[in-house]
Amino acid sequence: MKPLVLIPSYNTGRILPRTVADALARWPDVWVVMDGSTDGSEALLEPLQKEHPGLKVLRLEKNSGKGSAVLHGTRQAEQAGFTHVLTLDADGQHPTEDIPRFLSMAEEHPEAAIMGCPVFGPEAPAVRVQGRKISNGWANLETLNWGIPDSLFGMRLYPVPALLKAFRGTFWARRFDYDTEIAVRLAWQGVPMLAVPTRVRYLSAEEGGVSQFRYFRDNSVLTWMHIRLLLGFLLRLPVLLLRARNPLKP
Repeated sequence: MKPLVLIPSYNTGRILPRTVADALARWPDVWVVMDGSTDGSEALLEPLQKEHPGLKVLRLEKNSGKGSAVLHGTRQAEQAGFTHVLTLDADGQHPTEDIPRFLSMAEEHPEAAIMGCPVFGPEAPAVRVQGRKISNGWANLETLNWGIPDSLFGMRLYPVPALLKAFRGTFWARRFDYDTEIAVRLAWQGVPMLAVPTRVRYLSAEEGGVSQFRYFRDNSVLTWMHIRLLLGFLLRLPVLLLRARNPLKP
């Protein structure tokens, strides 16, 4: 097993080097995919690159979305011999101190997707906390309750072959639809999933917190995605029903 911490980033400003430095304190191999950033945050990583040979910065010329950044980084990781990628958001929401816990679980269950399950603090926006329940409900329906802990949470550890196979199954899952669609497609593959309760922190603007979430735009993307996934679910329903009788769980 050879895991990699993979961090997609788009205009995350001064929080980016702090997130990357914290990740490097827990694991030596960290790659950052700059997804067409225009805020100069890439330059903030240069001092860390001089100190950490395992830190690599990949670049996409134009902003293509989180899913595209993860796909680009995972393809490069496969070529470099990495077997697993642990995806981590660049905006400081995900706790880097949990990286060893994810990696330890993957050592015991290398075939599984290790899925973060968010534990929200009081500062979390209520519309985000409540709204994700809708997406989770649809994802559970589309997989016959395979066991996706949270369809929108981005801190996850994937086996590289399974993740790339999920991407090959769709032309979508490149932007805000990435986390949910990939989780559903992994479930359709029969990839076992383990939940890791994971604390979430929403940083204030004074702390450097940024958000690329746009309520109407991104919820429209999710709505179209679930329509597509529901059609895919109906096509797969006979196979999923047969599998539900003898589920393969770690």
